[in-house]
Order: sequence, then structure tokens, then C-alpha cells
Amino acid sequence: MGQRAPTRPEPAGSVAPVTHDHQPGEQGPASGPASVARRRVLIGLGLGAASLGMLRRLPTGRNATPRSSAGPHPTSTSTSSTPTSTPTSTPTSTTAPERPVPDVPPVLDDSLAIVDDGHVHDVVISGGRVIDPDSHFDAVAHVGIDGDTITRISLEPLTGTTTVDAAGLVVSPGFIDILSYPPNGYGEWFKVADGVTTNLCLHGIDDTMVDFLDRGDRNDPPVNYGGAADQYEHRKDLGANIGYATEDQIAELAARAEADLVAGALGIHEQPEYTIGATFEEMLAHGRVAARRNVPLCLHLRHSKPDPPSLQEEGVDEAIRVARETGCRIHIEHINSTGGTGRMADAIAQVEAARAEGLSITACVYPYTFWATYAASARFDDFQDKYGIGYGDLQVANTPNRLTEASFRKARSDNLLTAAFAMSEEDITDALAAPWVMLGSDAILTISHNNHPRSTGCFSRLLGVYVRERGVLDLPDALGRMTILPARMLGDVSPAMARRGRIQAGAAADVTVFDPATVADRSSIADTGVESTGIRHVLVSGRFVRRDGTNDQDERPGIPILRGET
Repeated sequence: MGQRAPTRPEPAGSVAPVTHDHQPGEQGPASGPASVARRRVLIGLGLGAASLGMLRRLPTGRNATPRSSAGPHPTSTSTSSTPTSTPTSTPTSTTAPERPVPDVPPVLDDSLAIVDDGHVHDVVISGGRVIDPDSHFDAVAHVGIDGDTITRISLEPLTGTTTVDAAGLVVSPGFIDILSYPPNGYGEWFKVADGVTTNLCLHGIDDTMVDFLDRGDRNDPPVNYGGAADQYEHRKDLGANIGYATEDQIAELAARAEADLVAGALGIHEQPEYTIGATFEEMLAHGRVAARRNVPLCLHLRHSKPDPPSLQEEGVDEAIRVARETGCRIHIEHINSTGGTGRMADAIAQVEAARAEGLSITACVYPYTFWATYAASARFDDFQDKYGIGYGDLQVANTPNRLTEASFRKARSDNLLTAAFAMSEEDITDALAAPWVMLGSDAILTISHNNHPRSTGCFSRLLGVYVRERGVLDLPDALGRMTILPARMLGDVSPAMARRGRIQAGAAADVTVFDPATVADRSSIADTGVESTGIRHVLVSGRFVRRDGTNDQDERPGIPILRGET
């Protein structure tokens, strides 16, 4: 869950240079990261501006009958091999209505596309099943990359200085983790092994935006990174993290959030379950800023207790009221563990009704039936009564045994991240029946490995368990949840996001190539630091950060993904 760790572990020296925090209260320059990162961002802004007009709206509506985890959906299709011919139509998908596959490979920006048959591309990914969830293109094809841009998708072979044979593999837009935590010099490499190319901290950036960017620049991560202004951190800095904020403090919190947005934050994060004193008025103040700056207000909802269900209903309704009264967009964080636990179909119906009013509300899930947060947090107060579970349903992350009353007291004293097996499969599958629900890990691995396994296997697990094994989603739909939906949600917030989430000529060359027959998560709550399997190649801005199943830690092409005036 989203509770903050008491300290932020430093990166391992064997993986990346150790960095040094700003001293408390120190303010960095308004310019943010170093000049090399600024140059990267300016290039991204320039290339992205041309593509903004081509963005499509998020889908609305949902299937009348939620898909169950009991077995494959009748319309699901096999993902175990490359198709022998170009399909004539896409399978039924909750991401979009059924529609013909385009005969012509997709183009995002004509000015960046290369059509010269004699051109030698920097990189060619040859003969894979190319799936573009935006255009619904799905065919065996060849992808040409020049610099940091996809410049051609062709049904005929292309020539490249470097060519990767992708026969039998799926070529997808790089996965976008919309609900992660800041890069730490360590955990992002496990994200790469899970297919992630963009790590967005919409659960809060743990800092001011200036300091977040400075830290990211010093870590020099392999993945792109960005995030949301952090109400919890601002409250701590004001000395108001416990209890109710005064009217003046609320005004100051809103001003600090707005300053972070000006510095490039992609949204505003609030977590009223953990920030007990956060009032509805405080949420409205942040919602007004979010509406004015055209960014999402990202909410860890106020209530997670499943009994009585009316509490979680009130939490979802509170988020809807903020959207209705301020006009801001709302993104509900991990709706399977706040707002929808044990009542997911009803929670989805609540949001559907609000969307039918014209309100902009989205959500994300992680595909696990246990949540985790720090044992000293308020979420574990009276957990037996709250969740109907006992000590034997708890386990400290990265340890082998379930807890007893005595070992739980120890975990609470040490404030260790502790998992609670308190959700059902329907809390995931009923959520995935809604086409506006995305995938977000809510975690990044730290050196201690005292983390939820979603930090290392979230995306591969969706593909391996919920697509291949159970048929809850078809492959293009599942890929849409982790590529085009987050790109669309933030595409008019950030020009850099407008170029991502797509396999199209003119898009950013963030690409994930995986084996649909073997992709799988391998982490468990007892052993959280295990790379996923089946992710063969990962490119960020046209550079291989993973090749032939092995990360290249000398490659660090990640750029900050920033809000821009559009």
C-alpha cells in the first residue's frame, strides 16, 4: 500500500553510485535536474508537441458480465505463438469495441516517419507479433528505430545496423507503471526485467518536485520517471502530518502542490486513509488546483475496511464528490485494496455512474490477492475486526513464515512491510472487466527486499496468469492496460507521454519484446527479489537496457517525464 517507509534506503554501491539527499528544508534551484537531463526533456517536448492532436479519448462503458477467474472467457485467444498470417480482426476486448485490424501500419507523426525502402535503421526488431493497443494493429511486422524514435512499422523486412530476430515473440509498447515509487538505483532494474520502461510515481514522489528531479538525475535510471506532488510529504514539512490542517495550512498545502506542478509534476497525490486528518475541504483544495492545471488528483481512498461495505462506498463517493465539485480528474489508486475490496462490482458500478455524468475518473489495480504496508501504520490498527483476518493471514515481506501475535508485535515495533492476505480473485477480475482500469504496481524493490512482490512481477503476472493461464483478458486488452491507457490519461498533461504507449512511426522508441508462452512473475511474498521471466528485450528511447534476457546496467537512457503546458 502507499504508507511511507520511515527511511529511504540508499542504493547499493555495486549497482549505482550512492547519492546524497538534500538536508531537511534545503531548496534546490528552480531549474531542477542537471543540464544533460534538461536537454533530454527539451528534445522530448519538441517531438511530442506535434502528436498531441492525435490522442484518443479513454474508453467508456464496461462489459455487462464481469469476467471470472474460473476459466477462459469465450472470446479469449491463444497468445502462445506468433500468428501465421495477419489477423482480420482483433479479439473481443474490454479495452475497446471489436474493430478491424488496420491494413496499414500505424503512424503517429508523419514528419518523423521514414518511408525510404533503402534506409538503414539504427535498430530493427524483425518478424515479431507487433501489437499496438492504440490503433489495434496486430500483425507479424518489422519495427525500424532511429535514435530515440520509432520511424517505421513495415510488413516487409527492413535493414538495420542492429537487427533483433523477434520471431515467435510479441513486440509491444514499453510498459508504463503508473503507480510506482521513486527510482532508488536498485529497484528500477527489476522493473526493466518486468518490461517497464516508464516508472511513474503517482502514489507520491516523497519530496518536492525539484528534489525528486535532482535525485532522479543523480541516480541516472534506465527507465523514464515522473510523479505526483505529495500531500503527505508537504504536510510533514509543515508539521501537520498528524491531525487536521488549519485553513491557512490547507492554503499553503495547495500552493506547494501547485509549485510542484509548475516544476513538472504530473498530478497531485493524497492518501486520506493514512493522513487521518485530511478533510474533505483539504481534498477540494487540491482538486481545484488539479482542475486549474489539468492534472489528475490521485487518491488512496479513505476507507479499506470491507465490513460494513458502506464505508468503502463512502470512500469512493468522496472521490466522486471531489470530481463533481471541482471538475478535476480523479485517479483511484489500487481500487482492489481501497474502495473495492469484497465489493468490486459495486465499486465499479459507482464509478461507471459517475463517468456517465461526464466525470473523468479512472483507477488501477495490482494482480495479487494480498496487500502490504508498514506494520506500524494505522491500517493495521484493529486489523482483525477491519478485515476479518487473523495473525496467520499476515506475513512480513521477504520472510518465509506467517505471523503469530508475538511476531506481529515485533513487526509492528520494527515497522516492517507486512502483507495481509485479505482480498479475493474477484477483487481483481471484476475490476479488470472495466475498460478504464489500468495496471499499477504500487511498489519498487529496495535493497532490503522487504517489499511486496508486485515490485518485481506485477506486469509479467498479468500476462502470465490473467492472460495465458486464466484467459481473463486477451493479450491486446492486457497490453492496453499497461501502455496506451496510462499514455492517454497523461498525454495532454505531458508531451513526453503523448509519444509513449504506442508502437507507431513517430512514437518514442520505448519497446518491450517478450515471449507470450513463458512470460511470468517469479517473486513471492517469501522471496520478493526475483526477476520475472520471459521479458527478452527492453528498449528505452531506442537503447537496449535489456537484451536477450539480461539487463545492461551500463545503459541509462531514462528521462524525466514532466508536465508541460499544452
